[in-house]
Parts: sequence; C-alpha cells; structure tokens
Amino acid sequence: MAETPARTLQLLSLLQNRREWPGRELAERLEVSPRTLRRDIERLRSLGYPVHALPGVGGGYRMAAGANLPPLLLDDDEAVAIAVGLRTAAGGTVAGIEETSLRALAKLDQVLPKRLRGRVSALQDYTQPMFGGGPTANPDYLARIAQACRDQQRLRMGYRARDGEHGSRLVEPYRLVHASQKWYLLAWDLDRTDWRTFRVDRMASPALTGARFQPRELPADDAAAYVAESVISSLARYRALVTLHAPVEVVAERLRPRDGVLTAVDGDSCQLRTAADSLEWLALTIGLFRIEFTVHEPAELVEYVAELSARLRRSVT
Repeated sequence: MAETPARTLQLLSLLQNRREWPGRELAERLEVSPRTLRRDIERLRSLGYPVHALPGVGGGYRMAAGANLPPLLLDDDEAVAIAVGLRTAAGGTVAGIEETSLRALAKLDQVLPKRLRGRVSALQDYTQPMFGGGPTANPDYLARIAQACRDQQRLRMGYRARDGEHGSRLVEPYRLVHASQKWYLLAWDLDRTDWRTFRVDRMASPALTGARFQPRELPADDAAAYVAESVISSLARYRALVTLHAPVEVVAERLRPRDGVLTAVDGDSCQLRTAADSLEWLALTIGLFRIEFTVHEPAELVEYVAELSARLRRSVT
C-alpha cells in the first residue's frame, strides 16, 4: 500500500480520469480498506476538491464541478497535448487568448519534466503551419455559439455579408467548423429557409434567444464537408462535378484542402466537387491527379476538356 501523500495523489488521478467509481472498486485499486478510502476522500475535500458520495448498494464517489478549478493530474501524453495546444493557441485564430495561452503555458513549462519539455519543444520548433495571418474570431462568440449548438437554441446575430452589406440573422445553429484559418457556423437560416454558412469573424453580438428547436437533417454526410463545399462554391464562377476512377483513399492522398470535396461512389471510384474562376484552372487541377476521370458539369468544362484533349492529341502526332 502506498504512503498517504502518494495514495492521495493516486486517488485524485483516478477520480479525474473516470466520472464515477464504485467505492469497493476504488478501494481495491488503492489497496486500502473502505474506512481508509473514506478518510482519503475527506482529505481531498479539505483541500477543496468537490468529491461527492453516490447513493446505492455499496455507494461510490464522483468528482463534481466546483467553484474554483482545482489542480489537475496529467499523464505524459496529456501534458504534451495541452502544451502543444497552448502554443498553437498563442498564435492561432481565436482573438484575445494569445496572452492567456502564454501565461498558462509558462505555468505548465515550470512543472514539465525535462523529458516532456524536450518533446514539446521539438514538436513546436520543427512544425510550421502552411498558412497564417487569417482573420481572428472572438472567443466569447465561439463559446456562445457552441452553447447554442449544444442546447439547440436559436441564435440572433448581426452579420456582414461578403459584399459588405450588414443585416440581422435569426438562425438555428448546427455546428462550428474550423477550416483554412477561419471559423464558420453552419446553421439553418430562418429568414431564407435554407442552410447557410456564416464566418464568425463577420458576426456581431450573437445572442441566444432562449427559443428551442428540433435539429433538421443536414443534407450532407457531415458538417465539415458541407462547409467546405459551400465555401468553395461561394468563391468561384464555375462549379464542377467530376467522377475520378480510383478509390477515394487513393485520391484523398493527392487532394489539397482547396481542391474540393470527395465522396466515395464505390470501391473503384469517387466524385469530386470543386470550383474555380477559370475553366483552365479546373482542368489543370483535375488533370494533375493523373487519374482517369469523367466530367459531368458544368457544360462549359465538358466542352473545354474535350477541346483541350483534341489539341493535346494533335500536338504529339
């Protein structure tokens, strides 16, 4: 059996890693009697940890949310993940949390063992984001929107459209999506009676109305794919649908985020939805996959690819 201080830390770690523990199982893990376990629980309570007793046969214990954040016990992987997350947040796309992230990271660095500090530094020093400098989102807005999504509450907000026009929107929020250094809200727009994608950095004072709603069925496999397709389509003149005659896993390895959205058709083919301002760029993007393909739409792209193919054939005869 471990000494009291070490056992108390072990008990704290167990309570933080699982929502509820039967008393008998917890005592067995610590190799102590139920009476000793109760004393250790009381010791944690005296230190400010809100440990609640559970009713029922044999009873049990649960760590509840308290008025203040108590110290946490982290394993090696959890500590590294939090440190890397804080460093990323310090230079990320959520406005106003950079300084807070650095303060938290400084505290964590002080207690990280040398072996873990080296892992964190190596990952940070030899990792470079492809893109940076994007618009930042208000963290209070993000928290408020996430709450509205979770509680299925309608959200009213001011919004600046891409053309600069300002207006008010009433929406049923579905999911927040982070893509291409920007935050998006996917929601059902009650005024336009359709799904819409909103940039969080263009919002003003989003507020929960208190009105509940029943979530509608999303017309896509997942929110991220829907937002990606919506963003790509909104920024381009031509929207294309192409079948690529290769498994979706093979194509996905060659696909860049800005190239479009893939959907599996069967084991040997998949469809790509993409968009661009020029037919030339669309043809080049599709051709660079070096995979047999069939263009379905738009008609202008079908015609252009046929013309280009004939020209290329003539160039080698």
